[in-house]
Amino acid sequence: MQASHTMTDLIGDIHGHADALERLLQQLGYIKKGDSYAHPERMALFVGDYIDRGPQIRETLHIVKSMVENGQAIALMGNHEYNALCFHVHHPEGGHLRAHQIKNIVQHYQTLEAFHGKQREYEDYLEWFKTLPLFYENEQFRAVHACWLDYNIGHLQPLSGQLNDEHIRQSVQKGHSLYHAFDQTLKGIELSLPAGMSWFDHEKNERFDIRTRWWDDPKNQTYRQISVEEIPTLPDSTVEPDSLPTTNHYAQKEKPLFFGHYWLKGDPKIIRHNVCCLDFSIAKGGKLVAYRYDGEGQLNNAKLVYV
Repeated sequence: MQASHTMTDLIGDIHGHADALERLLQQLGYIKKGDSYAHPERMALFVGDYIDRGPQIRETLHIVKSMVENGQAIALMGNHEYNALCFHVHHPEGGHLRAHQIKNIVQHYQTLEAFHGKQREYEDYLEWFKTLPLFYENEQFRAVHACWLDYNIGHLQPLSGQLNDEHIRQSVQKGHSLYHAFDQTLKGIELSLPAGMSWFDHEKNERFDIRTRWWDDPKNQTYRQISVEEIPTLPDSTVEPDSLPTTNHYAQKEKPLFFGHYWLKGDPKIIRHNVCCLDFSIAKGGKLVAYRYDGEGQLNNAKLVYV
């Protein structure tokens, strides 16, 4: 997706926290006009994950969708919007693409509860999710929900912003070209732990893999170094190259890249001069974060704004 707009406020995962979103937009100088927000000189770009976990999911979707429809924002798809589509779309062999297991229902529960008695409204939003771009790029910067790898972006380019149910079915078929493209772009690069090792995530699910710092060169990295989360039980042994899902990484020479997804903690800061994660765990008592981008090639912590 190409455009030339540079004065952009990129905003991290919201997860149904509409009050925080409104405070952030106001702090950024956006003015409420009817049901939407607008800025006289800038536009917003949301990196995905509008639903689940938070108390104001319908309100969040209404703000984001209104801004998009009024030309004030671009909204990318996050893995939670994708999961909602998979939870809804039927599997050809019965059931749904995302199984209605307890773990999946619990993750999606706040969204289902928010739309209880409002089935048509929910289905309208599901149709809107299919129109959300899977990534964004212009001459100055890139944005994606979780991971930018050029070969995945190449697979997604023809259908970004115009998904149909068949695309979604193909995306869950292991071995299909869309499977890794969707999985890695929306959920990041995961690495299996050595046999016998596991850990428990913030939702108390036992995990046998870790989210990796895919933007770094993985050569000679230990499991502890390559993990996005700080997990005390990870070994300090070096990751064998053959066990890595990919050895590609985001080079220092590439244009600035923004993404969300990773539940970072503490005070917001950029990762490096051309890599910025905007997810600082608003749904776990953290912060809702924006980066005020004005065309610079070197990102700066001073451009981060948060509530």
